[in-house]
Amino acid sequence: MIRGILFDLSGVFYIGQHVIPGAVEALNRIRASGIPYRFVTNVSRMPASRIISTLYSMGIEIDSEHLVTAPIAALAYINKHQLRPYILVHPELEYEFSGVNVSSPNAVLVGDAEDAFNYQRLNEAFRLLIDGAEFLALGDNRYFKDQSGLCLDIGPFIKALEFATDQKPTILGKPSADFFSAAVRSMDCTNNEVVMIGDDVDTDVNGALSAGLLAILVRTGKFRAGDEMRLPNSKAIIRNDVVEAVNWVLQNSG
Repeated sequence: MIRGILFDLSGVFYIGQHVIPGAVEALNRIRASGIPYRFVTNVSRMPASRIISTLYSMGIEIDSEHLVTAPIAALAYINKHQLRPYILVHPELEYEFSGVNVSSPNAVLVGDAEDAFNYQRLNEAFRLLIDGAEFLALGDNRYFKDQSGLCLDIGPFIKALEFATDQKPTILGKPSADFFSAAVRSMDCTNNEVVMIGDDVDTDVNGALSAGLLAILVRTGKFRAGDEMRLPNSKAIIRNDVVEAVNWVLQNSG
């Protein structure tokens, strides 16, 4: 029986500035059911406060306590391990890390920096990593979809640094099992009682399955024909959109 839900945001509830038809009503049905839920996202081009305000402007109302982001997880990791990171993230996200000690870096934190992914900054990160700095990343998504179409995400840049330094990053957002488990614990559930609903077959769905959750792949957002072939057949749940996914959850909740 399903006792909790993790939702991805981009590609599940909206694409760019456009809400997916029926998504708001589906969320309202979950709220009315009393099933606990969290929004888990690797979005790293804006801070949590702007994510909430942007969603609100589209008619999607969420509370901060329901939002679990990769930058929030990264900040907790940095503080726990007393790291001094070189921070290569989107300029709008830098405020989230304003209290972090960045002198004499002993770590590199990489997010989806968009235009800040220039040669100089990537080379600075490379030099620190090749000298032994700890490699941290907010995610490893290959691409996402906005109103202009598919866009490169953090993954290709992570792979470039990984190739150059022969060092694998610690992923602090999805598909990290620790990230999923922390979100599950916040709902007082266990992993096998929770379903993840997302449009990314790797970070959302296969990541959740590897962490012991159930998962539903929706055919919206970045979904591309053939993605369903990369799911474990015995555990594959595929629905057209979040409306159908919520229908499945409500039929299997208790």
